Amino acid sequence: MRIRDHLHIERLWSRAPVVAVLRFEGVIMSRSRRGGVSLASHATAIDRAFRVSNLVAVAVVVNSPGGSAVQSALLFRRIRELAEERQVPVIAFAEDVAASGGYWLALAGDEIFSEETSILGSIGVISASFGFWQLIDRLGVERRLHTAGERKSLLDPFLPQNPSDIERLTVLQQDIHRAFKEHVQRRRAGKIDTGDESLFNGDVLTGRMALNRGLVDGIGEVRGVMRARYGDKVKLRQFASERRRWPFWRRLPLISGEPVAAIAELADWIEARLLWASFGL
Repeated sequence: MRIRDHLHIERLWSRAPVVAVLRFEGVIMSRSRRGGVSLASHATAIDRAFRVSNLVAVAVVVNSPGGSAVQSALLFRRIRELAEERQVPVIAFAEDVAASGGYWLALAGDEIFSEETSILGSIGVISASFGFWQLIDRLGVERRLHTAGERKSLLDPFLPQNPSDIERLTVLQQDIHRAFKEHVQRRRAGKIDTGDESLFNGDVLTGRMALNRGLVDGIGEVRGVMRARYGDKVKLRQFASERRRWPFWRRLPLISGEPVAAIAELADWIEARLLWASFGL
């Protein structure tokens, strides 16, 4: 190929519209050791995505059953701040699941698309944990706990459940649920019936049902929607998260140097699997 031809191709490429694609796949959690989604694991990719030349849009692809409300909010906020700063539209796409915190994150999009059979919604709050107090007793492990403040050991997994702890947890859940509802009502204003409480009862919807209820704007996937909107020459640039690479044996549950830490790791792994399993995945 002649140099002149090579330069011509480069000029054509440089003029092509570019869509930056950010993928958020997995359970949303602050600890990203086992493939979770967090601001820490995706911050660099998000920042880079909004600095691309010839950028016409950022696609946020979500495949998550939810998880941490805080991490969902942090990711949402970072995306929206950069979108407003750069004046770039954000379009979200739900794959298998965009539920609970996954839907919170998808609301970063000015528009949301899904497949007809995607699972969306689950606008509610759930708290799941395991009780290990009988297990450590059988193992002969003595746990010593000293606190100042009567609620400092709230929901300690190594102590039996306390009714007052459950009451306090319910209050916290209700406040988080309120924030979730307001977030959805604000981002989907004019598209949903904000007074329809059945949207906020934690139920899930297929993509087609979500479209009829105003939770998504259309049916489609990232490549097809972007080509229809920006032309066949649009370039999709993928931006991967920064996840620490662990050896295979370190990714197995219960492989840890400390027995109590190993139990906590197993609980995290089971919780993640249960979240996916609740949507048939």
